[in-house]
Amino acid sequence: MNIYREISELQKELLEINQKSSSVGFVPTMGALHQGHLALIEKAKQENDFVICSIFVNRIQFNNIEDYEKYPQTENKDIELLKEKNCDIIFIPTEKEIFPNIDNFFFNFENLDKVMEGKFRQGHFSGVVKVVKCFFEIINPDRAYFGEKDFQQLTIIKEFAKQNFPTIEIIACSTVREFDGLAMSSRNVRLTEEERKVAPFIYKTLKRVKEKKINETVNDIKQWVIKEIDSQQFMSLEYFEISSSLTLQPIEKWEDSKNIVACIAVFVGNVRLIDNIIIEN
Repeated sequence: MNIYREISELQKELLEINQKSSSVGFVPTMGALHQGHLALIEKAKQENDFVICSIFVNRIQFNNIEDYEKYPQTENKDIELLKEKNCDIIFIPTEKEIFPNIDNFFFNFENLDKVMEGKFRQGHFSGVVKVVKCFFEIINPDRAYFGEKDFQQLTIIKEFAKQNFPTIEIIACSTVREFDGLAMSSRNVRLTEEERKVAPFIYKTLKRVKEKKINETVNDIKQWVIKEIDSQQFMSLEYFEISSSLTLQPIEKWEDSKNIVACIAVFVGNVRLIDNIIIEN
C-alpha cells in the first residue's frame, strides 16, 4: 500500500496503472473511518484492479465552522484500517494541494440542492461538488463509491457525474448500521452515553414510516414523525421529508411518485445525524 500527499506523486503511479489498462475504484472520505467506509473499500476491491481511498476534510462543505473544527481527525488509525482492507493507495492531500486557486466552477443542481440538506446547510453541496470535481480530475477513476446514508448527496453526485464526468460510474452502497440500527457515521463518536442510547430511535421511526404508508396519508405520517422525534429526550427534529427519490422534491400524495424516499435530520444533543429509508423503488 502506498500513501501519497502530493498530486504529482500520485499521478505518476496512476500513469503506470493506466498503461496496464487496469481498472481503478475510488472511495472519497473525510477520514474518521468506520465500518461503513470500509464496506465501500471492500466493494471497490471486488470490482476493480486498484483501489484509491482519499482522506480529506473538506472545509468548504461545512456551513458551520464549529462543526468543521470538531470533525474527528484519526489519520493513523485510518491508515491502519485501510491496510487491513488491502487498500492499494491512500491519498491524503492538504487543502492547498486540492484548492491551489479560487475555483469559480458552477454546477446547475436542477433544484436537487434546494431541499432538505440544501435548505438547512447553505453552500454545502457547492462545496461537495467542488471537491469531488477536483478528485475526479486528479484520479479519473473508472468507478467511484458513495454511501446511501447521504442520499441527497449521492443523488447530486450522480447527476454531477452524468453531466461532467460521464465515463465515471457512480456506485451506490447500502447504509451500514450498528447492531441497534443506528446508521454508522463519524459523528456518532461525539454522542454522550445517554444520547447514544436514544439515537437508534431515528431508524426505528423510519421503519415505522414504511409500515404506516399502507394506511395513512403523507401529511399524517409527517405530523406523526414530528411528534415522535420531538417527544424523545435529547432529540430535536430539523427536517423530515417524504420525497421522490429521483427529483428529491417533496410529494403530497403517495401516487405522486413511484420512487419514494423518506429522509430525516435530527439533532441528538448537539450532534446532527441524518438517515433515510426507501419507501418505494
